[in-house]
Amino acid sequence: MKEFRDILLLGIISFFADVSSEMIMPILPFFIYSLGGTGLAVGLIMGVGDGVANFAKIFSGKLSDKMGKRKVFMLAGYGSSAFSKLFFPFSTHWWHLLFLRGIERIGKGMRGPPRDALIGDLVKEKRGEAYGIHRALDTAGAVVGSMLVLFLLWLFGFPANLPLKELVGNEEIKEMLKIILIVASLIAFLAIPPIFLVREITGREKEEKEKLPKKLKKFIMIATIFYFGNFSYAFFLLRIGMENIFYAIFLYALFNISYAMLARYFGRLSDKIGRKFVISLGYITFTFVCVGFVFIAYFPSQYFIPLSIALFLLYGVVYAFIEGNQRAFVSDLSKSRGTAQGFFQASIGFASIPAGIIAGKLWDIFPELTFIYGAVLSLISAILLVTFDD
Repeated sequence: MKEFRDILLLGIISFFADVSSEMIMPILPFFIYSLGGTGLAVGLIMGVGDGVANFAKIFSGKLSDKMGKRKVFMLAGYGSSAFSKLFFPFSTHWWHLLFLRGIERIGKGMRGPPRDALIGDLVKEKRGEAYGIHRALDTAGAVVGSMLVLFLLWLFGFPANLPLKELVGNEEIKEMLKIILIVASLIAFLAIPPIFLVREITGREKEEKEKLPKKLKKFIMIATIFYFGNFSYAFFLLRIGMENIFYAIFLYALFNISYAMLARYFGRLSDKIGRKFVISLGYITFTFVCVGFVFIAYFPSQYFIPLSIALFLLYGVVYAFIEGNQRAFVSDLSKSRGTAQGFFQASIGFASIPAGIIAGKLWDIFPELTFIYGAVLSLISAILLVTFDD
């Protein structure tokens, strides 16, 4: 089918972009610490970086509907993200990354809603599966990226049991991280050429100018509550990295493997039994993950490895449940798919600003508080979604 050929191309584009991003993301919290940052600095960079991108998400989605064009926004978004990544390794203070990651995330904001709307344009009958395929390829890039990080760290002789507290002032480790950031930034440019091969769908429905339906607004509200508590993965890495940074990055690779393997399956499942139920399962699963991270430090040492592996695999299940299916649900609920995707992604992205700041502040007070916060909000979101009338 032609449409699935284009879905595969879009997946390949996201694959290369995610190889780059996920080489950066697992080491970024530790790079921030090496530059003298704290938990609050990590929360600011992760939260604010995502948050500022959401102005671009609103306008790119709406403009792509108005213009009837998706690819021009994708080109601008992937291009600007790739260019900004080139400057990450040359940061000398943690606040430089606050600025640079904001620019990089604006690029993501420009491309995200038009790309996700294009998937909805291309596929009518099996949207859950289509979004699942795209997310699976996207996350396959994350798996490759995180595995490349592990390989490069091993190649450079990164200390296998280096704890977090020994990062500050360690120039040798900082140089290792910088080289990986340079490699990652170059890979980002491979995402651009396939964009030219994707079909642009014209002649979309005239009803696209409709206002956002009430059901869509209600779902966006519930999802936003969840994302107030869905703080950055960086805190899960820091929780493990307090004892062993290399092992934390290995677990991040397992998270991506779990996510990639299950995304398409859960997309198909939502086509059969409904998006609401599957997304609700994702929210409640995140509650259990957070509870696990509250208590992981208090288990006997012989249980630390199997429990941490199980929690990161389960964390991947959360994203397999929610990421593609939320986008599919948004496309189901509105014909103005670019506008709808823009508002949805902007809303949950804006929530990431206070989520990151609150999580970072709680982390600096007492790390367990960060995960209690996430568990409470995800449980509330799951209850609200179960009662949602779609």
